[in-house]
Amino acid sequence: MQAYVRANGLLLLQCIAVLWIIELLNLMFGHRLNTWGIVPRTLGGLLGIPFSPLLHANVLHLLVNTVPFVVLGGFVMLQGRRAFVETSLFVVFLGGAGVWVIGRTATHIGASGLIFGYFGYLVMRGWYSRSPGALLVALLTVLLYSSMIWGVFPSRLPISWEAHLCGLLAGALAARLSAQDEQTLPSRAR
Repeated sequence: MQAYVRANGLLLLQCIAVLWIIELLNLMFGHRLNTWGIVPRTLGGLLGIPFSPLLHANVLHLLVNTVPFVVLGGFVMLQGRRAFVETSLFVVFLGGAGVWVIGRTATHIGASGLIFGYFGYLVMRGWYSRSPGALLVALLTVLLYSSMIWGVFPSRLPISWEAHLCGLLAGALAARLSAQDEQTLPSRAR
């Protein structure tokens, strides 16, 4: 069990290290890498879907995303590495596609869409699973991060509420699909 926790913690730290290394490189290039974000309804903007969560406006932007990424990503990791990787990829690609379709004309960057996806996944995972563990994680998620729900509403701030909304919805859908998969798996013999 200890090796499992250590390996999962290491994966989360590696993800954070990648984000910070990319931010340092981006800083050295005057944040020119941010052109690789999602630009809605453009061909080049489609290429931004996998890159946008890796890019941030500045160090403060990444700093604000680091703690919730570790906490909520860690909660998702409690379901296992596979759940973490699958949920992350699902949210990045489906949520990113949603931003590409509904987003304002701007370059959308940052890991917050993924973080909102983790939030949606964890809360809805508790709803669909109703296991004591999933319900406890959902409750902790809501207690710690319920205020972030305001981030899905349009504002005049230069914040991609579209990424927040699409990430949240993609995470909720990932939880639904995960619950359906579990229901279709044959039960183990006792």
